[in-house]
Amino acid sequence: MKKLLILSGKGGTGKTTVAAAFARFSGAKALADCDVDAPNLHLVSGELPVPQVTDFMGGDKARVDEEKCLGCGKCLEHCRFGALSLVGGKAVISEYACEGCGVCAHVCPAGAITLLPDLAGRQELYQGERVFSTAMLKMGRGNSGKLVTKVKLDLLKYAPDCPLAIVDGSPGIGCPVIASVGGMDLVLVVAEPSPSGISDLQRLVKTSESFQVKLAVCVNRWDMSPENTEKIEAFCLEKGLPFLGRLPYDKSATLAINRGLSVADVDCPLREALKALYNRAMALLELPGLDS
Repeated sequence: MKKLLILSGKGGTGKTTVAAAFARFSGAKALADCDVDAPNLHLVSGELPVPQVTDFMGGDKARVDEEKCLGCGKCLEHCRFGALSLVGGKAVISEYACEGCGVCAHVCPAGAITLLPDLAGRQELYQGERVFSTAMLKMGRGNSGKLVTKVKLDLLKYAPDCPLAIVDGSPGIGCPVIASVGGMDLVLVVAEPSPSGISDLQRLVKTSESFQVKLAVCVNRWDMSPENTEKIEAFCLEKGLPFLGRLPYDKSATLAINRGLSVADVDCPLREALKALYNRAMALLELPGLDS
């Protein structure tokens, strides 16, 4: 299986738009959305079967047994995260502020506080004509890298014989991105032609270099700033990165997404540019393109 990961240095660059189009062009039977903080590839992936849902248990969180709690306040004094308060003479823990360090449980004289596994999110596995693995992390939870790894493992487990897997990654350079990059055959970075887009691209390339993974770059909405697009191409030339193409701004993309469609389903200039981009990406993966 050849694994193609699509990333962006920042949100809103069109990463998922590219991933959905590539999924349509290739007819890939293996898809994953590793943007566990805000997954949305399923919104433009057509009809999906009912998923198999699995709870994701993250790090531990403190819990208070109200019957044992003395209301002495020692836990409040020692919690450096301000996660505890007294309500009605009993200790109450904020699930969002608690870091699960266990200090409160250690200092509690009544043994009223314990650490328990925290329900931090859920995994979803769609199995039908294709396999689609994704997940959703609860707000304010950590362990995003661990959840991304589980999403990837499910994809490999249930779609081992597919020639191509397309993975929609997270924006930025944080834990979910780092967890996504490992084991990929090609990472396609969708860049935005703006000063912040160039800076984010540079950071993402620097982060990915340590994984020794093959990188390629394209620019979405290039005609919004031809000057910055040329700067991105120059950066790619300097770093020896394949520049796979320019994608134009096209209102048809917004209209298609609002209808739950991929741009690949709409006859428009952006679709033609995406086809050319897809063929160049497949050439790097040594897989047949649309014209083969």
